[in-house]
Amino acid sequence: MSLPEMTAVVTGAGSRRGIGRATAHALAAAGWHVAALDLDGAVGTAEEVAAAHGVSALGLAADVTDPASLDAALAHVDAELPPVGALINNAGITSPTPFLEVTDEEWDRLFDVNVGGAFAITRRLLPGMMERGFGRVVFLSSVSAERGGGVFGGVGYSAAKAAQLGFARALAREVGPTGVTVNAVAPGLIDTDITGDALAGERGDALRAATPVGRFGQVSDVADVIVFLCREGAGYITGATYDVNGGSHIH
Repeated sequence: MSLPEMTAVVTGAGSRRGIGRATAHALAAAGWHVAALDLDGAVGTAEEVAAAHGVSALGLAADVTDPASLDAALAHVDAELPPVGALINNAGITSPTPFLEVTDEEWDRLFDVNVGGAFAITRRLLPGMMERGFGRVVFLSSVSAERGGGVFGGVGYSAAKAAQLGFARALAREVGPTGVTVNAVAPGLIDTDITGDALAGERGDALRAATPVGRFGQVSDVADVIVFLCREGAGYITGATYDVNGGSHIH
């Protein structure tokens, strides 16, 4: 089965200036058919992707924390698109709340979306990849997981994103013999709808000056790494974390 005959599922792909939408475009440019999932905006992503790249693209409203919503969306993917060969676990939420101010509800929500959502959709799509002998799973973690927050992410966000790294590494060991690779990408300061306002003004100038490459990341910087990890030729890379942070965190 060649890659142009396979589908990449991208969660959290609805935001107009988000990593998910950029990744959907980049994967389509590489020949993948695309299923874009998000609470809203996914249909717009799919329409853009199909028009720009001539692949089949499906946009679906889905909540990765709601089993019924997720099952309904994936039923459409199964019925309308080629078999799934890649899953990009991009759906997530952030929080800068100081630890002693985090409520039980906020803590649970951070883990429900960032970790539980990734668990739910990965568990549903992984068996088909293993059966076909080919699969690429990529988690969107964060530099906050590696350096312990410090910019926008507080303890809850950093803990949830660190959990994704452990998830990816352990799953990589378990499914490696089946032809499925599992990797993580840890972006730093990326100019998106979420961070755009916070990167302006004096604070933004200071953050930019502290970044060795002298600029903030673009969504394409992250998307290109994800596409690389989804290539057929990337089959010997698994359990890895790729830092995309302009040198702001070197370890």
